[in-house]
Amino acid sequence: MASAFPYRLYLVISEEACQGRNFLEVAEAAVQGGVDLIQLREKNDTTEAFLKKALQLKEVLQPYNVPLIINDNLEVAQKSAAAGIHVGNSDIAPTKIRTAWESCRILGYSIEYLEQLYNEQTYTSDYLGISPVFDTATKTDTITTWGLDGIEKIRASTQKSLVAIGHMKASNVKKVIEAGADCIAVVSAICAAKNPKSAAKELRLEIEKGLKSRTVKPN
Repeated sequence: MASAFPYRLYLVISEEACQGRNFLEVAEAAVQGGVDLIQLREKNDTTEAFLKKALQLKEVLQPYNVPLIINDNLEVAQKSAAAGIHVGNSDIAPTKIRTAWESCRILGYSIEYLEQLYNEQTYTSDYLGISPVFDTATKTDTITTWGLDGIEKIRASTQKSLVAIGHMKASNVKKVIEAGADCIAVVSAICAAKNPKSAAKELRLEIEKGLKSRTVKPN
């Protein structure tokens, strides 16, 4: 699965999260620092406004060959010809997305309890969002706070690529990767950082440390 989902640092961005700065500039700086996948999440925008931002962001990302993922809006994902879409339990089902959008290249699905590992939606998805790993102010409607033990349990139960999100920061991402996550997703750790490029570089460095220590651990 790793070859189908080679990404390590995943930025979830919105205009609001950038706290008054131009979200396109924040996104480009983040990519220059090591972000290799970006999700645009605009829950409160009209479809028209969301699509406009998606097309602008896609244009910024294209020279860097960084894929664009759209959060929970199939119409925007299709009309912007994004690389993929990410959905949760209360959103459109991955099985329906596969039927409606055959050219979708990256389909992500957030899981909230272990039983979901064995349903059709999980099997249909390309990667699983483990959300949240730690409590976070940006996500208040979740069922499970997974923690490192939760990541280890999920890793032992599936070969799917795992994207960890929820209070991810430079001081904890190494441990999260060591526990079995393949990729780290962040919002405020980059969007709210004084220097998004430097913040991304630091996160990427810690991810690489985690991957390195994971490979030398005995099974």
